[in-house]
Amino acid sequence: MVAEPDSFRLEIVDSLSDIPPGEWNALLPADAGPFLCHEFLSALEETGCVGGNTGWQVAHLVLRDDQKLIGAMPLYLKQHSYGEFVFDWSWAQAYEQQGMQYFPKALCAIPFTPVQGSRILSASNVDADLVRRQLIAGLKTLVLQNNLSSAHVLFPDAIEAKGLKDHGFMLRDSVQFHWHNQGFENFEQFLAVLTMKRRKNIRREREQIAREQITFRHVPGISSTDADWEFFYRCYANTYLEHGSSPYLNEAFLKLCAQRMPENLHLIIAESNGYPIAASLLIVDPISSKAYGRYWGAIEHVPCLHFETAYYQAIEYCISNEIHTFEGGAQGEHKMARGFLPTTIQSAHFIADPQFAKAVQHFLDREHQGIGAYVDELAEHSPLKSSKVQP
Repeated sequence: MVAEPDSFRLEIVDSLSDIPPGEWNALLPADAGPFLCHEFLSALEETGCVGGNTGWQVAHLVLRDDQKLIGAMPLYLKQHSYGEFVFDWSWAQAYEQQGMQYFPKALCAIPFTPVQGSRILSASNVDADLVRRQLIAGLKTLVLQNNLSSAHVLFPDAIEAKGLKDHGFMLRDSVQFHWHNQGFENFEQFLAVLTMKRRKNIRREREQIAREQITFRHVPGISSTDADWEFFYRCYANTYLEHGSSPYLNEAFLKLCAQRMPENLHLIIAESNGYPIAASLLIVDPISSKAYGRYWGAIEHVPCLHFETAYYQAIEYCISNEIHTFEGGAQGEHKMARGFLPTTIQSAHFIADPQFAKAVQHFLDREHQGIGAYVDELAEHSPLKSSKVQP
């Protein structure tokens, strides 16, 4: 029997450690992937990547029926817009120019992770639509009762996006670039589906790395050592340093993930004369047959090393392990030249102030048209001989 809505109780949880891992993970759909699991999200909290003075105040929204957890949203109160991959700095500036306070805002998302998937979780033995409505309504109430400017749900799945739109959220398009495995038996078969120009370019880049006598060591998470993660973090942090910023993650987080979820991690380490010089990290989800390129870095500059370490070695890994999709992260038109194809995904946004919401909707309408034209233009420059990709 489905409980009536008035028997539900919404709560804010300021630490995922207050919820047993089994209870949280029981809410996850089979294809949720590793980023929503208790192990990943709690590791971010326990190692200080979120919470404290990071600008990510933990405020997970949970729904209970009596004492039983039946729904949840990973939620944060944000004091800035870093680490989101959906850019609203211009909204914040316009909001504050009108004498209103944009931050803090409510953000339902996986921190630092531009991956589409479930954001509104529900137990398998309850009415998912009912739980979804309760949580969305609760999120809006949280915004209004606490005088927050807005709520943002980043990269929800299509069903959730529709539910959010039905509750007054505005949808915003983003473009990512994904690689699709067409049942390739080896890298040469992958190259064979590309245009001659793209095929020659990739071979030239790979040959340049081969001439440097750089080799690659693939390290499954279950076989990784502290030394591997210390080196990877050194590479990862150096990437941020070169761009004049600070890394979102810390070494403790990487090591904790390696302890808690090693089956989802895969390191690719580039070596020159027996010494490591670069590394990239894949997060792997065997259930949905996806791999996610999360981070890369190098301590020596070698032309084309980024493409080989972060893309070509990862594609070879996907082919060898029959992984269907490789998501290379946010943005990056340069990925198309390496066999990736554009994919449009959405985020949902609720703006409390009616007049400002109307202005944002006009902005999003224009942006939607621009994104559509952009994707059409990209399609004209497909790296494939045929634009049709096998499912």
